[in-house]
This record gives sequence, structure tokens and C-alpha cells, in this order.
Amino acid sequence: MPAGLVISAPASGVGKTTLTLALARAWRHRGLNVQCFKSGPDYIDPAFHAAATGRASVNVDSWAMDRATIAHLVSRGADADVVLAEGSMGLFDGVAARGVSGTGATADIAEMLGWPVVLVIDPSGQAQTAAAIAAGLRDYRPGMRLAGVVLNRIASPRHEALVRHALDGVGIAVFGALPRHAEISLPKRHLGLVQAEEQAEIGKLIDEAARFVAEHVDLDAVLRSAASWSPQPAANGLNVTPPGQRIALARDAAFSFVYPHMLEAWRAAGAEISTFSPLADEAPDKSADVCWLPGGYPELHAGTIAANDRFRSGLRAFAETRPVHGECGGYMVLGAGLTDADGIRHEMTGLLGLETSFAKRRMHLGYRLAALAAPMPGHQAGARLRGHEFHYSTILAQPDTPLAVVHDATGAVIAETGSRRDHATGTFFHLIAEDR
Repeated sequence: MPAGLVISAPASGVGKTTLTLALARAWRHRGLNVQCFKSGPDYIDPAFHAAATGRASVNVDSWAMDRATIAHLVSRGADADVVLAEGSMGLFDGVAARGVSGTGATADIAEMLGWPVVLVIDPSGQAQTAAAIAAGLRDYRPGMRLAGVVLNRIASPRHEALVRHALDGVGIAVFGALPRHAEISLPKRHLGLVQAEEQAEIGKLIDEAARFVAEHVDLDAVLRSAASWSPQPAANGLNVTPPGQRIALARDAAFSFVYPHMLEAWRAAGAEISTFSPLADEAPDKSADVCWLPGGYPELHAGTIAANDRFRSGLRAFAETRPVHGECGGYMVLGAGLTDADGIRHEMTGLLGLETSFAKRRMHLGYRLAALAAPMPGHQAGARLRGHEFHYSTILAQPDTPLAVVHDATGAVIAETGSRRDHATGTFFHLIAEDR
């Protein structure tokens, strides 16, 4: 029977991902089968989980998904020895308005699954106050159980002793204390961590993190704190309709943000997916009946995309007779032009009139609920789609017919409506689920 744990923290940037990867790899070295999940809408962490465990990881999200969908997704851990769900932001951080089954907070998933929480605490610049923070998190929400803490970025043995003594005084177990160790820092860029597939040395980095954590953390104590868990596979699975029978999917360093559970759901429904690389100047498969351009980092490769005539002409020819959809970065590439951070405008495919710029960056971040005004691949007009938007581009022009009325998590209407023209559609949000 699997043992389940949630890895969380009081805030972002404390070390959740590093600890999750290290625990997963360390237990795998011991011969255990480890399954990871990501709580919340982060696009990047599941690929790191897969690199650490050798098993695909998916997102579980209480704002966008109902309990049946979450149960279906986590049931893939039924054959594992240990199941780890990595949280997002702070333990209780979500949106103000409840979504389908919660606010998107990591605590929702911990309570829903009955898994205890291991907190990563960074007591830099403090000592006993770290115990007050941990105790406050433990007692904030009935129904959520705290297993213990791992201290990160400890300054000295004296610092560790002060913090441990305070935590012992409030009855909170300390599984270990990690000194600062720059060699296991994961590189970042403006949308978060640099993707796992872009890091040739990711395996060595995870191995070093596992070695370091095994040296300073009581792995057996952490494992004993996990909850035995008997998953019940959901009968109805995922409520996802593939955008087509044969899907041409852009896939490379510029087009990499697509939720793994979406691809799995498309395949489970009988769809065939063929990938192509716009950066390698490849065109979509002519035998496909729909083309999908995910998000990613087109702004880092705008010059290459603009120069790749085979890709651009092939996509335009495809769109003359069949639907093409772009999400976020893919939406930008379907537009007329993209201005990079240096203020240089690059011509995109022109299937839509969208003009975007990174010269004056402004962050757009949050959940989105879209009511489609017209069909898009896989979804009919009137469908209510839940997704997540995260980008730094500024809209200079969005002249085409709006695709949807889009609200943020508070219910406020936002300007990023998406667009449609002929067979082309696009959205700034990444699709997570359709309301049942």
C-alpha cells in the first residue's frame, strides 16, 4: 500500500522542489518506487519530478478540477511505494473565491487525500520565530496534519540548535537541517525554473541533491510519517475531449508548456499525437486534422521562428483547411508580430492579428475561467474552460474577434479574451479542465 506525503512551505522560494526531487531520488536509490504530483498549476515542476523518479508526474488542482478528476489522476500512484505531492507557493495560498473543489491551495490537496505535510522552513534571519511560524501553520486549518519540518539554509550549528529547541517546545518534529549548498540550486528565468529538458546535467544535479539530503535528513523518519493510502480509481476518468483524431503538436524549447494530464487524456480518448519542431523549421504533419501550439518561450527564439520559412508557410497552408490553436506562447506565434526584450519586432505567422511585446514586461498571472463565444478545437461554443495564465508579454493589438469572455478567479472580466480568425484560435491561458 503506498504511503503519501505533501511537501509544502510557508512561501515560495524556500526549497520545496529541491527537497521533493532529493527525497524522490534518494528513496529510488533505496529501491522504492516513487510517484510525484504537483499541487497547483505550475507548468515546469512535473518534468523535474519525472527526471527524478522515472515516472510521469501530473498536476492536481483544487480550483480547476473536481474531486473525481483529482482521484483519477492520483490513482496512478497505486503501484508506488511512496507518493509525494509538491505544493505551490505557501501551504494555504490560493485564490479568494472557491473554485471547483477548493481555492487551489496545497492544503486542499493534503486534506482531500489525507496526506500529512512536511514543511520546508527557511529560518534565515530568524531562530525561535521559525517555530512560531510552523506552529501557526500546523494549527491554522483543522483536518490538515503536519508530519514535521525540514530546515533549509541553516547558518551554523548554533543556529540549528536554537531552531530545533524552539520546535521541540511546540511539539513539532525536525526531520533534518540542511546547510547552504549552492551546488544544488536549480537555475531560473522569468517564468520560473529553467526547464528540465534544457538542462543536460539535471540527473547529476538531482543525484547530488539526493546525496546531500540523505546526509542531513532522516529519510526513515520522513517515510514513517507518511500516511498509508489506498487509492480508489475514479470511474469516470477525465472530462477531456481531444481537439482532433490526429493532432500535430509543436514540441521543442520554444513550445513546451502543456499539461501532461491533457496529453494523456487525449491519447486515452483515442487521439494520435505527432510532434514537430518549429525551431528546427519543421511544419505540422499534413495528415493531421488539427494543429496545437503550446506555450513556452517563443520570446527567447523569436528571431529563429521568424526566419524559419518552412515552418511558417507550412502552418499557414495547414490553417487554410484545418483548425490551428495556440496557447500563450503559441498564441503569440499565431499573431502578426512579437517584439522581444530588446525592442526588436519579429514577424510571426500572421494567422491572427495579435501583436505582443516583451520590451515593457508586465506579469499576467492567475486562474482563468473562459466562456467560449465560438468553438475551438475540442470544445463547443458555450463551454466553460478553466485554465491558468502566466506570461510577461504586453498586448499591443488584439484586433480579431474575441474567442471567449474570460474572467479571473475573482470573477472580474479581463482583457485577454483570446482571438479567432478563420481556422485559427488562440488563448493566453493554458487549458486545465472543462467544467462538467
